[in-house]
Amino acid sequence: MEPRPPGRSLGLVETRGFTAAVEAADAMTKSARVTITRYEVTRSALVTVLVRGELAEVEAAVAAGSAAASAIGELVRGHVIPSPGLELEDAILSRRSSAI
Repeated sequence: MEPRPPGRSLGLVETRGFTAAVEAADAMTKSARVTITRYEVTRSALVTVLVRGELAEVEAAVAAGSAAASAIGELVRGHVIPSPGLELEDAILSRRSSAI
């Protein structure tokens, strides 16, 4: 198995409502060196923001984003995947953001 390149950890913050998601995304990018990869909005008003970066940075970003979202709205879940598989990237990360 080949070693993974650095900066591939994946962080997700899911909220109910767009405003809380924007607040979470703002907190994530201000608190850590991460890049917003994409976001997903569903008809049931769930919004998931995905960020990438080094593991420690992603963990800090998810913690900050989760706190910010819960302060002004409803946080559903924050989660970190340290080393996502290539299949996950092909299936989820390559999709364009859209309403489902």
